[in-house]
Amino acid sequence: METSQESKFLKFLYQTIIGRFLLKLLSSRIVSFFAGKILDSHFSKLLISSFVRKHHINLEEYYSDSFQSFNDFFCRKIKEELRPIDYSKNVFISPCDGLLSAYKIKEDLILPVKQSHYTLFSLIQNEELVNKYRNGICLVFRLCVNHYHRYCYIDSGTHEKNVFIPGKLHTVRPIALESIPVFCENSREYTTLHTNRFKDVFQMEVGAMLVGKIKNLHENYNFSKGEEKGMFLYGGSTIILLLEKDAVQISEYFFDNTKMGKETSVQMGEKLGVSKLKK
Repeated sequence: METSQESKFLKFLYQTIIGRFLLKLLSSRIVSFFAGKILDSHFSKLLISSFVRKHHINLEEYYSDSFQSFNDFFCRKIKEELRPIDYSKNVFISPCDGLLSAYKIKEDLILPVKQSHYTLFSLIQNEELVNKYRNGICLVFRLCVNHYHRYCYIDSGTHEKNVFIPGKLHTVRPIALESIPVFCENSREYTTLHTNRFKDVFQMEVGAMLVGKIKNLHENYNFSKGEEKGMFLYGGSTIILLLEKDAVQISEYFFDNTKMGKETSVQMGEKLGVSKLKK
């Protein structure tokens, strides 16, 4: 969650002339590249202790505390017993920790995200994929800096190459959504997961301001449910899933919260719904 100081800084960036000028610089890929290099350096370890205190992170929950850089710390691996995976065959799980918003994709293919609206085409830039998920479900997982930043496969299956869409890197915090079409501007990477239980699931990872990298681990790969798919380096980030019509029954609880303007806190591996397919 944002502190009052962070909120004021974001308002300055997005709602003032000077702030927008600074934002152009901060959101450039060259700045993101050098920020990533700094956070990969040995000297960046000096930032870890203050970050841990500020965000109340319990390092005993993770496998290592001898980190070589800030990014090494940021994508730290949590102990498996703290993120149990629901391996029940028909259960659809969350791919990550985050704040979930759930939408039923209507015929006009407009995706509402907080104060802004996005067409699926502007997000994906692929008309064939947009048509594939017509009348399906869209799940948006917003990760804050204090969240666990590794993510897993939601089922077993196969996928081909990852498709990278370059773009400017803007923050994915809600204040940004008031003025900039964030998911159309950010660098993002997607693939289609050909799953065993949930038909084809589209998964997109979206980078944010000062994220040096979206690190997916596999191309042309046979994956297993709960297996690690990838990780984000520093920054808040977003994962978007598109589900085909009549493939998955997602709990109405998530849709109801979204309609009320609430994001639902979820953890990697927890049950979000069940398969609607007869197998």
